[in-house]
Amino acid sequence: MHALTFDRFGPADVLRWTERPDPIPGPGQVLVRMKSVGLNFADVYRRNGNYHLSGSAPWVLGYEGAGVIEVPVAGDSQFPAGRRVGFADMPHANAELVAVDRDRLIPLPDDIDADTAAAVLLQGLTAQYLVSDSFVVRAGDVAVVHAAAGGVGLLLVQMLKALGAVVLGIASSETKRDAVIAAGADVAVGYEEWVDATRALTGGHGANVVYDSVGRTLSDSLAAARIGGTVVFYGMAAGDPDPVDPRLLMDRSLTLTGGDLWNVLTGAEARRERAAALFQQIRQGTVKPQIAARFPLHDGARAHAFLESRGAIGKVLLTL
Repeated sequence: MHALTFDRFGPADVLRWTERPDPIPGPGQVLVRMKSVGLNFADVYRRNGNYHLSGSAPWVLGYEGAGVIEVPVAGDSQFPAGRRVGFADMPHANAELVAVDRDRLIPLPDDIDADTAAAVLLQGLTAQYLVSDSFVVRAGDVAVVHAAAGGVGLLLVQMLKALGAVVLGIASSETKRDAVIAAGADVAVGYEEWVDATRALTGGHGANVVYDSVGRTLSDSLAAARIGGTVVFYGMAAGDPDPVDPRLLMDRSLTLTGGDLWNVLTGAEARRERAAALFQQIRQGTVKPQIAARFPLHDGARAHAFLESRGAIGKVLLTL
């Protein structure tokens, strides 16, 4: 098989399309022939050497995607050869063949194609737990979404609106802000004015919840939350945040919580139930995935460069 690999940390051009041995499924694993793979900033962080990365070079990136089972677990009638499946949390997805734990497989309904699955599983399940686990959103809540035109951001805006929230989305360009409004946000602003815009929207009270995936903006996010409000920190696209003085949380009765999808996908049943709920939202039109671009997997370096350009609105896919 072939895979997108790199053997040193660096810019996108360290990525190479190379021939690798076919993976051998271990006990309880299937072999999936990939059709579509989701690209995420975590892949960029790992390629740059500033995010956790297991094993030794040459490394293969990727954690989510969709395809067809080529070699099933012997005697498994639920996931036989030819079954269409996706996954959100299995490494080495940037390859033609991937060994996937059976418990991490998500069966794909007939009306969910491979590109849709690859576009929503990791980021859609992330947005889902952000509105249901990290903070329970209620109708009328004012929610601020950082990076609202990104893969998670656009899905998060749609889920918040479906729950009746008032949404202020932050995006870096007019084109992105237009996309955020199209996704349903009530207000879309840039990074220069978002704190003042939040105060204006809330009559000076601040937001019920601020979703911060940028990192360096955390102190402003805390300032933009109302007394008794919540800031959900779930990413650091612009770097690590400054330390937070716990007295700030005490003085304004703020809640600062972290979020990580891996702590939510606790087993096969939870994973498939959450995915089924996400697919139902897509089926109903409540959530409409937006694909920013598709690149052949062998052209992964160009896809990485595009994602890093910050020009993507929605999800970037690698296809086979």
